[in-house]
Amino acid sequence: MKKIGSLFLLLAFITISVSGQRAMTPEDLWKMGRLGDIRISPDNSLVLYGVSWYDLDKNRGSRDLYTIPVSGGEVKKITSFKGSEFNGIWRPDGRKIGFLSAEEGSVQIWEMNPDGSDKKIVSNIEGGISGFSYAPGMNHILYIKDVKVDKNTLDLYPDLPKADVRIIDDQMYRHWNDWTDCSYSHIFVAPYSTENGAEDGKDIMEGEPYDTPMMPWGGMEQITWSPDSKQIAYTCKKMTGLDYATKTNSEIYLYDLSDKSTNILSKGNEGYDHDPVFSPDGSNIVWKSMETPGFEADKERIIMMDLASGKKTDLSEGFDQSSSHFVWSEDGEDIYFISGYHATYQIYKVKVKNGKITKITEGVHNYNSFDLAGDVIVGTKMSMSMPTEIFSVSMDGDETQLSFTNKFVFDELEMGKVEKRWIKTTDNKDMLVWVIYPPFFDENKEYPALLYCQGGPQSAVSQFWSFRWNFQMMAANDYIIVAPNRRGLPTFGQEWNDQISGDYGGQNMKDYLSAIDEISEESFIDKDRLGSIGASYGGYSVLWLAGNHNKRFKAFISHCGIYNFESMYGSTEEYFFVNYDYEGAYWEDPKPKSYEFSPHLFVQNWDTPIMLITGEYDFRIPYTQSMEAFNAAQLRGVPSKLIIFPEETHFVLKPQNAILWQREFFGWLDKYLK
Repeated sequence: MKKIGSLFLLLAFITISVSGQRAMTPEDLWKMGRLGDIRISPDNSLVLYGVSWYDLDKNRGSRDLYTIPVSGGEVKKITSFKGSEFNGIWRPDGRKIGFLSAEEGSVQIWEMNPDGSDKKIVSNIEGGISGFSYAPGMNHILYIKDVKVDKNTLDLYPDLPKADVRIIDDQMYRHWNDWTDCSYSHIFVAPYSTENGAEDGKDIMEGEPYDTPMMPWGGMEQITWSPDSKQIAYTCKKMTGLDYATKTNSEIYLYDLSDKSTNILSKGNEGYDHDPVFSPDGSNIVWKSMETPGFEADKERIIMMDLASGKKTDLSEGFDQSSSHFVWSEDGEDIYFISGYHATYQIYKVKVKNGKITKITEGVHNYNSFDLAGDVIVGTKMSMSMPTEIFSVSMDGDETQLSFTNKFVFDELEMGKVEKRWIKTTDNKDMLVWVIYPPFFDENKEYPALLYCQGGPQSAVSQFWSFRWNFQMMAANDYIIVAPNRRGLPTFGQEWNDQISGDYGGQNMKDYLSAIDEISEESFIDKDRLGSIGASYGGYSVLWLAGNHNKRFKAFISHCGIYNFESMYGSTEEYFFVNYDYEGAYWEDPKPKSYEFSPHLFVQNWDTPIMLITGEYDFRIPYTQSMEAFNAAQLRGVPSKLIIFPEETHFVLKPQNAILWQREFFGWLDKYLK
């Protein structure tokens, strides 16, 4: 690989060893199992995990549970109901595995032996549940289910049972992809015994109009038992309406089973607090915390609290990275966690006594989750060239792959090479850029190239494997992908991450252009066949570039992008996001500078074919943003296409819709770049 000038620094060249004969297709992506939710048995011998498989003809998927020895060996499928089995966890005594299934109607708790035999339903909770966990002492369980709290139209007008209307007098009437339905996810505590299973529980949030876990991303990691089974710590943002829409102040709450009291542990912090985890002896609790009110992409700190004294310690002070997924060592002296560094996600540990942080894993990959099995770490790992699989990791960082869920697919495929480059930006900073090559790359040919614009806006272009925005899938269609970690992306320090707020059309756009300009000088890239693609903030980036690219690109694709900042501000739902990143409303005097970066202000410069894609259930960036952009392109005579998925959200999740998305995506690019 040749150098281009003095600004080019080749840090690493990562070659994927392959034995396949063909390039990947969209259908291959939907043959692959999607693995996750690992749990280690109490005796540290087995890994329990789930895999989702999809049926294209039926246009749906189902999830099954599996086990594999921690030391490696035979994979055993232990469930095979007609639907999905999920939330698989070990009973604390290790003699049973509990899981959720709707096999007999509503979703209930089931138990089985570790080998999958003797499956029995052990709960009969009205309406079903969506998550559960055993108390360590096994005398109780907790579960979560939706509870109607607010009045609906039928309550207000019982004589009009067929009226179909939403009556709204406060904010948060819809969130991400759901309209409010007057119900909230609550925690219930129920008696449990190995003989009789779970009884009906008591709602510990009775009458409260709040969700735990928090919507839309929260799961059972936001709720945990104390080691003595006497308390429950949980995450909740106990706000409604305008407060909920404009603030990020979630708290860690501690519920006491004996006196039914609830106290706030994180009081005094006005930013997000999430995911509490008790120390093994119950004396301390740790959670991740953001300090800045209203900023959803602030540094995630490691906050530890001594429950006896109430003293809080930031174990991540001076550590310029975010931290998540906390796991205590058995002796309580260390906390293991995941943190992002230079567009990869690695496993670290911190000494509780002195705050010393040590990096355990190295490599071009992302660890998504892990647990401890004695002196071995067992985690789920992915890369741009591999969907999630299970690995064991020694305390020295040596890795061994345990699962090979998708080997049967990858044996037929050839992956493209992934290259890591450092490029100088216009302000003389070093920026990491991933370059992904076609699987049968020939340096003597000229290829079209795609500038990939990342969403978030604060979400690293890390070693993720996507089942839609898949770099290997794009490369398999004979494109070279240029994926910069531009300003505003985490894992490069908080200053780099924070720069983008209030500067959407500023330095990060220069970063995009630095990346594509530098790499398109390579002899194997045709500078006359460049495209730009992206979703969410990446979709916004594409729309902004459409009016400011100075004829660099010959095709654009924007998925769920922001087109008009004023109408976006007026129709989104979580207002803390736009208030922080736009630096306020468009009616303020003086008007925030951010509004000068709205793509609609540059539409007079549009001259390049553009495709817009959106879902009608995207409430963060409403589908009307894509409609506005398409209408403008049409009225200006710019070749354009609009694809609307009536039942999809910010994402395209249904198998046949996703295949159609891929075909339209590459059909558009091929038309204008090949």
